[in-house]
Amino acid sequence: MSCASSGFRAQMSKSRLAQKQSRARGIYPRRPEGERLPGAPPQARTGWFFAMTSSRPHAPRANDPADLGSVDRPVPAGVNAPGFGSDVVADALRLTGIPYIALNPGASYRGLHDSLVNYLGNAAPQMLLCLHEEAAIAIAHGYAKVTGRAMGAAVHSNVGLMHGTMAIFNAWCDRMPVVVLGATGPVDAARRRPWIDWIHTSADQGALVRGYTKWDDQPASPTAARESVLRANWIANTAPTGPTYVNLDAGMQEEKLSEPVAPVDAARLMPPMTFAADASLVAQAAAMLKDAKSPLILAGRCSRSEEGWTARVKLAERLGAQVVTDLKVAAAFPTDHPLHVGAPRMVALDAAAADAIRNADVILSLDWLDPAGTFKNAGGAKAKVIQVSVDHHLHNGWSMDYQALPPVDVFLACEPEAAVTALLAALGDGKPRPAAANAHPLPAPAGGKLTVDHMAHALRDALHGRDISLTHVSLSWNGASMPFRHPLDYLGSDGGGGVGGGPGISVGAALALKGTGRMAVAVCGDGDFLMGVTAIWTAVHYKIPLLFVIANNRSFFNDELHQERVARMRHRPVENRWVGQRISEPDIDIAAMAAAQGAKGFGPVESTADLPAALREAIAAVDAGHVAVVDVRVEPGYTAATTAVMTRAKSE
Repeated sequence: MSCASSGFRAQMSKSRLAQKQSRARGIYPRRPEGERLPGAPPQARTGWFFAMTSSRPHAPRANDPADLGSVDRPVPAGVNAPGFGSDVVADALRLTGIPYIALNPGASYRGLHDSLVNYLGNAAPQMLLCLHEEAAIAIAHGYAKVTGRAMGAAVHSNVGLMHGTMAIFNAWCDRMPVVVLGATGPVDAARRRPWIDWIHTSADQGALVRGYTKWDDQPASPTAARESVLRANWIANTAPTGPTYVNLDAGMQEEKLSEPVAPVDAARLMPPMTFAADASLVAQAAAMLKDAKSPLILAGRCSRSEEGWTARVKLAERLGAQVVTDLKVAAAFPTDHPLHVGAPRMVALDAAAADAIRNADVILSLDWLDPAGTFKNAGGAKAKVIQVSVDHHLHNGWSMDYQALPPVDVFLACEPEAAVTALLAALGDGKPRPAAANAHPLPAPAGGKLTVDHMAHALRDALHGRDISLTHVSLSWNGASMPFRHPLDYLGSDGGGGVGGGPGISVGAALALKGTGRMAVAVCGDGDFLMGVTAIWTAVHYKIPLLFVIANNRSFFNDELHQERVARMRHRPVENRWVGQRISEPDIDIAAMAAAQGAKGFGPVESTADLPAALREAIAAVDAGHVAVVDVRVEPGYTAATTAVMTRAKSE
């Protein structure tokens, strides 16, 4: 047996020294009044942000967050005091510290729109115009993936909310905070315009999203609306985080205030909340882990905090525990650490990870997305299970995203960071337990045809030496293609499996990363990109640099595999799986679609020989502050393990 951690710890110590020489990273405390948020317009005053810097030089001009503040500047209106109901709502938004509100405009909230522009001066929050409500909410979702804090989104009446429902569901399943504002009415029928106001008024509009939001409300007065906005922000940002919805009466927004609205101490109305596990249960869990012969950690939904990341590594090394991660959620553990087993997958478990689960005697689940399903896919788990999660607070009767009930022996009802800190304290000082080191070979692309593995290999080479964040990956992505060594190296999937979320989520993540020295890189399938393509315009308009690499197989290939599976089960020809799936004749010019919105389009790239040069040009464009989209025509296909799971008939 060799000590798996020694070389890795030496490597990490050098990294930490480099970090100390640059500005420290971490979660900043609440900023004093008047101090600007990183990544926000100069006028933004309060809020939380995970501040990220890089020891590598980067061009501040092209990535300066202040660039956003110079876009869409209104003529000063000279309004200093609230005069209408919507002004009070705008004030409440500013009190939350939300720096941006992504929106697609509509008459139902024209009062709030005016207040944001002419009362607040389109700052703190600054409006981000989107071409579709789904993109607006997805951008807020992506922003939360980086910062851990809610951004705002506004959608028009019932129709705009219906447009945005999939993006809200994605954020819900991904447990990401988003504050969604909507509108209806006027509720007073006597004030409605004929026809249009009637069809855009609903009696219980929140019912459209109640099954996949944490809380919703339809306040009837300006003071009630202020409290609703503050409550929505507080609930969205309290673990387990998720989207909230506030529906504003159009009549209330446009009503003149009859008297001044008394100020409130917003901080006291949105107190921070934390969860702590019972000390006796922590002691019991620590004893189980200490006595374990083959401990295993399932590192699931964790924060983007570097402190939390370092603590998880320390706990794994202290226990000599193997660690499994998942592509459905963001990076939670270094994937090339000797204790990391297998490669993270989206659908099928890596074979080595499945072996580790079956052979473990104690499993520590750190808010793992689906423990019961994972154990089933692994062929069973005989281990004692310690579950760390607060997710049960969100489970309801509408959405089955809570998954099957897992077998649990000790339940720590707190967030993973709190549990890891408590477990380290309970274990006490001690030398890292020796463990066998796992190898992490990079996949070698095979054959002459351009595949996703070829694309990943070329992308990894082109980005070598840079700090990047993979904001999204396609279903065809091989989790072994690129090691994750920082909590921002990979931001996870769309959450709800809603195709079309990738572009908007990536724009929101790039917005949060702007000015940090990290390049936002999105790998999207062509179906996903085409459904959400208009998010590109928002990124270009607001000068948000971002690299899109499109794994374009000209097919809704995921469903080709489903059709193959059905054909196998029914003993019908699998050769027909492509019918109603292929996106060809004509092929879509994805680079031209990007260029039409002001982005730099490259491709189509159809050979491995042409790919490196196209990626170099695209990366240079992003360095210069542009949005770049590279259309890579790849052969259809997933990893062998994923394909086997998706095409296997029930009888096999």
